[in-house]
Amino acid sequence: MFLSLLQIGETITVAGSLAAIGYYAACLWFARSYRRTVPRTVKAGFGPPVSILKPLKGEDPEIYQSFRSHCLQNYATYELIFGVSDPADPAVRAVERLRREFPQHPIQLIICAQSLGTNAKVSNLAQMARAASYDHFVVSDSDIRVSPHYLQHIMSPLARPKVGVVTCLYRGIAGPTLGSKLESLGISTDFLGGVLVARSIEGGLRFALGSTMAFRREDLQAMGGFESIVDYLADDYELGKRIADLEREVVLSDELVDTFLPPYTFRQFIDHQLRWARGVRAARPGGYLGLLFTFGWQWALLGVLISMGAWWSWGLLATAVILRGCVAWTVGWRVLRDAQVVRLFPMLLLRDGIALFVWLAAFTSNVVTWRGDRFRVRAGKLVPVD
Repeated sequence: MFLSLLQIGETITVAGSLAAIGYYAACLWFARSYRRTVPRTVKAGFGPPVSILKPLKGEDPEIYQSFRSHCLQNYATYELIFGVSDPADPAVRAVERLRREFPQHPIQLIICAQSLGTNAKVSNLAQMARAASYDHFVVSDSDIRVSPHYLQHIMSPLARPKVGVVTCLYRGIAGPTLGSKLESLGISTDFLGGVLVARSIEGGLRFALGSTMAFRREDLQAMGGFESIVDYLADDYELGKRIADLEREVVLSDELVDTFLPPYTFRQFIDHQLRWARGVRAARPGGYLGLLFTFGWQWALLGVLISMGAWWSWGLLATAVILRGCVAWTVGWRVLRDAQVVRLFPMLLLRDGIALFVWLAAFTSNVVTWRGDRFRVRAGKLVPVD
C-alpha cells in the first residue's frame, strides 16, 4: 500500500514537472515570437488628439518625474487629466508643480467628489472622462514613467478600426527593500512571461494591463462606460475583456514603460501579491488553477523528495531549474531589457518559492488590502470589510 502511494506521488510530480517544463518552453518560444511580430512602426499621418487620464491616491516613488515624462511627448495634441477623491491628497502637490513647469500644456486636476462604487480608482476615472476634451483615451497608473515617443507608439495601432485597446509591457523599478526587489523580479521574470503565453495560446490578448490602456471613447461607451466596472477589483482586466467582447482586438505594443515600486516591507509585498493573486482568481478562475502547472522546479523538487533521490528525479530538477533560468533571462532581459534582472537573478528561486506560497494562500481567504483599505472579493467585485 505504501509503495503504491509512493508510485502515485512520483507519477503526479513527474506529470506536474513535465507540464511546467512545457510551459517554460512555451514562454521561451512566445517571447521570441513577440520580438518578431510585435508592431514596431508608427502609422504615418495618424495622431488623433488624446486625453491622458491619471487617477491618483497618495504619493508614489518619484511621482513627479513620472508625471513630467508625460509632458515631454513627441505628439501634436494631448491633455493630461488628474483625478483625486480628496483635495488634500499629497499627490496634488506634484500636479500643481507640473502645472507651474509646463504652463503651455493643458493639465486639469479634477476633484472627484462622488463615490460611484467600491473601486475608487474607477469611480474617479468615470468622473474624469466627463471632463475629457478628446475621443481617444489613455489610462495608466500614477507610477508609470514613459519615453518621449510613448504616445506615438501606443496610439498607432488604433489607426485600424478592429483594434479596441492597446496595452504594453512594463518593468518594475525596485526600491531598496527586499520586498520591493522581489516584486520587481516577479514582474519581469514571471508575470509578463505568462502574459506572452496567454497572448499566443488564446489567439491574442483578452485583457489589458494597468501600465497602459489606450482606447476610443465610443468603445468605452459601448461596453457601458467606467461605471460598468466601478465595483471590480481587476478593472484593467475587465476593461480589456469587455472591449474585446465587442469584437475588437487587444494589441500589445512594442512600447515598454517603467513602474516605480514602493519600498515594500516584506509584509506589504505579501499583501500586494495576495491582492493580485485573489484578483486573478476572481477574474480568471480557470487560468488561476492552471498556474499550478507553471511551478516547474517546485514540482521537480517534490519529486526528488518523494522518490528519495532517484537518479531520474535529479535530472528532472536540473532541467526545470535551467529552463526556469532561461525564461527569466529571456523575458526579463531579451524582451524587457530590464538590467535589474541581472543584479537580482540570485533571488529568483526565493521569489519562486514565495510565489507558490502566495498561490496556495490565495485560496484561504477572499480578503484583499488595497491602498490601506480592506475588501472582500465576491464574483470579482469589491465589498468593503467593516
